[in-house]
Amino acid sequence: MRATTGAGSAKSAEPARSARRALVGRLSWGLADQAASSVSNFVVGVYVARSLGVTAFGVFSLAWVTYGVVLNVSRGLATDPLVVRFSGVPEWSWRRAVARATGTALGVGTLLGAVCLVTGLALGGQVGAAFACLGVLLPGLLLQDAWRFSFFAAGAGRKAFVNDVVWALALVPALLIAARVGGVGAFVLAWGASAAVAAGYGVVQCGVRPRVGQARGWLREQRDLGYRYLVENVSLSGASQVRAYGLGVIVGVGAVGAVRGAELLLGPFLAVLMGLSLVTVPEAARVLRRAPHRLGRFCLLLGGGQAGAALLWGGALLLMPGRVGELALGDVWQSASELIVPITLGVAGAGLGTGAAAGLRALGAARRSLRCQLYASTAYAGGGLGGAALAGTVGSAWGVAAATLSASAVWWLQLRSALRAHRPDTDPETPEVPESRT
Repeated sequence: MRATTGAGSAKSAEPARSARRALVGRLSWGLADQAASSVSNFVVGVYVARSLGVTAFGVFSLAWVTYGVVLNVSRGLATDPLVVRFSGVPEWSWRRAVARATGTALGVGTLLGAVCLVTGLALGGQVGAAFACLGVLLPGLLLQDAWRFSFFAAGAGRKAFVNDVVWALALVPALLIAARVGGVGAFVLAWGASAAVAAGYGVVQCGVRPRVGQARGWLREQRDLGYRYLVENVSLSGASQVRAYGLGVIVGVGAVGAVRGAELLLGPFLAVLMGLSLVTVPEAARVLRRAPHRLGRFCLLLGGGQAGAALLWGGALLLMPGRVGELALGDVWQSASELIVPITLGVAGAGLGTGAAAGLRALGAARRSLRCQLYASTAYAGGGLGGAALAGTVGSAWGVAAATLSASAVWWLQLRSALRAHRPDTDPETPEVPESRT
């Protein structure tokens, strides 16, 4: 009897081990994909800066920032609802949703791209050329990003990684050609055209064609999530811009550089956070479908792990010799080093809140999520500007740290309420829910 029991235990443990291996694999591909994306973005920035000089690179950066805002719009309307509602679902359901979500991303890119094109033609000059070129290529840029999230929703992070590598490879000849042609517009075209190559390859990888004609239906069906996520995403990027511009006005442009320098020191860890963010919501959605009573614990482990890792990274930075910092940042090191502690605490708070945010999105609690994000954005901007007014650059960093930690508490309070509302009669011993029933 003992032998039989042992064999049965071994058999029952095997699915759990397989599930853990699958989870580690998906997280690893998320990190690998973000590494590929971060490295290519870094290389583009350095190459363009060295090729164009300060003023023209500033114009290129305006186009880059505009792309970031439009990207948040596309994610909120198209791919954020996709990863919440169609992660770990049957393939036929996923394929149908992907066709409509990518069609929505393509439609958003076409519409806002037309706005950028008209604006660029009206402005003229280098700025106008950059915006006109961006407008032409926005559909491809947004479609490429939509494929990444589609693959992660399916648990196929390897395909997202390959797609980003294709973009990086296409960038090499494109940037060389742009350097020969010269001008900001040429570099924007090189960057966007190589993304279009990767977007076209995404169609081959996925075997699904974007359905722009079904975008209206997708927006109508996902409006309870999409429009709230849109406001969430835009408020997040907007608060960061308000803080940066306000800090420059209150303290000076050098303060913005000091903050950016300190953030660069945390860059490798932030890249890890961004890589995990690609898979945390899909994984939380899978946990919710298979074992709803484990979602809270999953989010706590996720957020606590990220916060702990941030504190360890910040501690390592404090022990770093000054000469190493000067080698990395030059003259910026002296002022940036004073901000390591508050910025580390702020990143730790953000990592802790990310765990709760993933749970709220998996639950589809868009109203609660929106309230949390609006509070977090307001507190971020208010803390950063208020701290700057009271104590300069260091005060701004501490204000942001306090705001981020308080926002994390709000995220967790809302997640706790959402979990109670979702399963008011949950029994800790409730058996796992098979994925096929979803």
